[in-house]
Amino acid sequence: QVQLVESGGGLVQPGGSLSVSCAASGSILSINVMGWYRQAPGKQRELVATVTSGGRTNYAGSVKGRFTISRDNAKNTVYLQMNSLEPEDTAVYYCNANIRQWGEVTGKAYWGQGTQVTVSS
Repeated sequence: QVQLVESGGGLVQPGGSLSVSCAASGSILSINVMGWYRQAPGKQRELVATVTSGGRTNYAGSVKGRFTISRDNAKNTVYLQMNSLEPEDTAVYYCNANIRQWGEVTGKAYWGQGTQVTVSS
């Protein structure tokens, strides 16, 4: 079985910084794209940022220049550093990874349980 376990998050004031991380574990052969999505109350889940196994990154326009995604392939872990946080960044942040398990021909998408990020004074 594959699991994505997130950590970090919490409450921060506007303009502050916060980081979240997500570690994948289980019978993993390879991980292609890893990323972060978020869902605010009453809104659809949206892409925040992704990073390929080769380190190529992609960001939503609303977070570009403020958030940085990175990964440690040896640890099967993806990180999201969030700076200059705004109240509009308040949401549950979900980790996502395309993981191929041993014995499988293709990878599948897996999700973490989500971690709350609240930006408020």
